[in-house]
Amino acid sequence: MGQLTTHVLDTARGKPADNMNWALYRADTERTVLATGRTNADGRNAGPILEGADLVSGIYELVFYAAEYFRNAGIELPDPAFLDEVVIRFGIAEPQSHYHVPLLISPYGYSTYRGS
Repeated sequence: MGQLTTHVLDTARGKPADNMNWALYRADTERTVLATGRTNADGRNAGPILEGADLVSGIYELVFYAAEYFRNAGIELPDPAFLDEVVIRFGIAEPQSHYHVPLLISPYGYSTYRGS
């Protein structure tokens, strides 16, 4: 059974990014919200974002609300913030597989990759 998961690490503070809001969209048709959530103390979602029959081939977008997270963590940011929302657009070709989308983030940069 396939699943989609994420993990967010705050590289500016050297710890998991807890309480970061995110939203998942299906993006290859009309942009549709599929799920929303908030990372836990480990910087992860409590369970898979999507799994089983809900995970189908297509284009998706994970949106992470970075500026909101850093401001809530007490980090002073300019207005507007350099990174307000981080949008990771990715494809799922094999929905029976595990797709893990980690995000390493600071107020001025980020990186992602397909994890395991």
